[in-house]
Amino acid sequence: MIKKNIVILILLAINFSAYSASQKSELVEKYKAVNSINNKASLQRGAKYFVNYCSGCHSLKYMRMSTMAKDFDIEEEIFSKNLIFANKKIGETMTIPMKDSDAEKWFGAIPPDLSLIARSKGADFIYAYLNTYYEDDNSRTGYNNVAYPNTSMPHILAGLQGGQKLVLDSNNNPVGLDKISEGLYSEIEYRNLTNDITNFLLYVSEPSKLKRNTMGFLVLLFIFIFTILAYYTKKEFWKDVH
Repeated sequence: MIKKNIVILILLAINFSAYSASQKSELVEKYKAVNSINNKASLQRGAKYFVNYCSGCHSLKYMRMSTMAKDFDIEEEIFSKNLIFANKKIGETMTIPMKDSDAEKWFGAIPPDLSLIARSKGADFIYAYLNTYYEDDNSRTGYNNVAYPNTSMPHILAGLQGGQKLVLDSNNNPVGLDKISEGLYSEIEYRNLTNDITNFLLYVSEPSKLKRNTMGFLVLLFIFIFTILAYYTKKEFWKDVH
């Protein structure tokens, strides 16, 4: 009888955990990124936001700044003046000076390198993560996150987004986020900002994809033109054959 009760409790716990996860997933699923790495204006803005708000803690150790400047159509002199604040040269990768020991002391964890975050987590996760912070007095930083519960990362964009509170249903499952204070940006402006950062990280995770997309378009254009020429050439050769 005791064993049977234990089994029932375990099954109930599993079902409750699965239900809570599905509730969280439904809320996170509402946040969908709209990305195109061919949108260079978005990539330029995303690079600016990343350098201003993220690069103090997060590195992009596989991203060479000279490659980025070339892909974004930014002159190296302008790039160096506006997007390189540390004592670094444009030919170097985007590493940071912060020591791991300091990071652990300040944040309780070492901020991860974000070079491949878009490939490992996906663009929608990044976008949802940046949009689903909410105020939580029980958190070390004063904020928690729906997409990544109990995150140790502070809400660095709080001043832009404003404050949010988590809305729970009768079973204490997350069902939404309500605005409780205004930030410097409107909701649309903030979502555009986070979408640009997401787009930028999507590019960083696979910079060669930008060239492949351009090459793919040119190849398809060549095939299209060649097909037309081949058709009319064949028509000309066979016009006298009955």
